[in-house]
Amino acid sequence: MQQNWYVVYTKPQCERKVSLSLGKMRIQNFYPLNYKKSRSLFRSKIVHEPLFKSYVFVKTTHSEVIMLSEKIDDILSIIYWKNNAAIINDDEIFAIKEFINNHHEIRLEKLQVNSNHYENFMDSVSYTADKKFFRINNRAITLNLPSLGVTMVSGTEVENKMTKQIIFNNNELLLQ
Repeated sequence: MQQNWYVVYTKPQCERKVSLSLGKMRIQNFYPLNYKKSRSLFRSKIVHEPLFKSYVFVKTTHSEVIMLSEKIDDILSIIYWKNNAAIINDDEIFAIKEFINNHHEIRLEKLQVNSNHYENFMDSVSYTADKKFFRINNRAITLNLPSLGVTMVSGTEVENKMTKQIIFNNNELLLQ
């Protein structure tokens, strides 16, 4: 059977526990972490928190992901789209990994999930990589994930450099 990326919904704040349980079972999984600066009265520190709260991505077969949802107590359900288990594209998982490796303080925004909106978005993009996901708008970089219905937006990162290099699908982009 073919293995695909599925999304499982976990109990609140149990993403790491589910990921470790899946790792012990030797099942490929991924839950992206977001790095945020937390400021207190005297110092600031970096806090790691899940980017998609209560979601863990699992690469397995459909029958196995159903079996896992029954076997692991902290998994509440599988995410469904139109009465089928939602399958996430490999390119989108790769794009999420690249995006979180290059950017911090990411926020999520809802994206309308219909083909007309996505095509209109692609027609109005100011800058894209391979006509796929990246959009650069003023100093914020966004990554649209149509199968999840979200847009990942990196905070306005101000750097001393005049240009910034982004690698996406083995293509290098040089931004000014």
